[in-house]
Amino acid sequence: MYTLKMAKRMLLETNKRLLWKLFWNMGVKGTRSVLKHRSRMKKGVFFPPFLYVSIINSCNLRCQGCWVDVASKQQTIDVAAMNKLINEAKAAGNVFFGIVGGEPFMHPELFEILEGHPDCYFQVFTNGQFITEEKAKRLFKMGNVTPLISVEGNEIISDQRRGRSDVYSKTLAGIENCLKANVMTGVCTSLAQSNIDHLLTEKWMDRLIEMGVLYTWFHVYRPMGPDATPELCLTPEQQRRARQFVVDMRAKKPIIIVDAYYDGDGKALCPAANGISHHINPWGDIEPCPIVQFSKESIHSSADDERSLFDKFTKSEYLADFRKLAQETTRGCIVLERPELLQQVVEKHSAKDSTARGTAMQELKNMVPRTSQYHPGHEIPEKNLYYRFAKKFLFNDFGVYNGNDHTKTAAPYIVKETSGAPAATLQLADAGGCCGGGSEPTGCCNEPDVVTLKPAAEASE
Repeated sequence: MYTLKMAKRMLLETNKRLLWKLFWNMGVKGTRSVLKHRSRMKKGVFFPPFLYVSIINSCNLRCQGCWVDVASKQQTIDVAAMNKLINEAKAAGNVFFGIVGGEPFMHPELFEILEGHPDCYFQVFTNGQFITEEKAKRLFKMGNVTPLISVEGNEIISDQRRGRSDVYSKTLAGIENCLKANVMTGVCTSLAQSNIDHLLTEKWMDRLIEMGVLYTWFHVYRPMGPDATPELCLTPEQQRRARQFVVDMRAKKPIIIVDAYYDGDGKALCPAANGISHHINPWGDIEPCPIVQFSKESIHSSADDERSLFDKFTKSEYLADFRKLAQETTRGCIVLERPELLQQVVEKHSAKDSTARGTAMQELKNMVPRTSQYHPGHEIPEKNLYYRFAKKFLFNDFGVYNGNDHTKTAAPYIVKETSGAPAATLQLADAGGCCGGGSEPTGCCNEPDVVTLKPAAEASE
């Protein structure tokens, strides 16, 4: 039944020219780029088939827990630099680019960048508030761009999460403009304590389908940046609930549901650990992922480094050591689970703080280990055979975790350790609660989520 309903939507509700662009640019050529990545990996060469580029730091909103320097002096990647980046990536077989911010539609040359590469496919992460009817029609004319518009809750919750008023209605207006113009449109949500009960529901899924939204993406809120707001992060049980919901809806609802943290068997993975994606910030700094704000290389050429983009990625000792650490330590997020180990890699390579605020290292030092998507023994396999098939060949760990034992290094082990552990005493965070944000446990999960790592000297006292 799901197959027939999804096929009907794709064939009857979508523009055929845009459907062909999606099939050819993203489907056929995107598959080739992943296969090239897998082939390169066998030779020990890592060049991400999917690049996420933050083309601007500015944003009209002030979201809770945002790690982007949205209030700093505006910085953009200009057309010339983007053309050079995209062309060099295309030479390696890439065709897909995630365009991130800040708010990408605040970039004065966004459309010039997108229109310059009709042979690629772009996904633009946006709050949707700058997408007018005219801009939506322009997106439709290009045909190779899909906006992924963020909805963070109802009218009240959206204003709280986004730090501005009337956010929900303005965002819905952007979605409606895209759908009226027949643009292939997605809606995403960063699941947090404040919105999980409102948006992780069949009712919300049905509404998206009724509106004409083609796909959705449920991220999990990550407490990062200068104002991490840990009270918003999900408990381990809620993370598994989100995974179960996605698996169930994929087998039931005629809407595409994207995820980036699990293979077809439900095993956790990190897209940076397997090299399938890395991030470039508005200053052109190359980072392992958006929340790892330390860099050694830049997309911009200089007198000290005139290497090609391919060489900067494939010959970076910093990126290689980051991947090695992530692969050997956990199947989840190394940043959340073992920030102290990430700090060691950054210091080893003297990687620079790639933020405008210059406080990324102190923020990393202030973090406490917490669980991420890696919940061994709680794997939830895909029910939908199409997703299982696609992940088997195109989205899995590609073997990078083979031979690594994570049982004593990942957060699920760390958070269960007691004060009797040798050398490095581990105790539950004094903050209390499942996610370290409240004074009392919420009673919504069965295991602790956060610990404080004490120095060895204190541990022996």
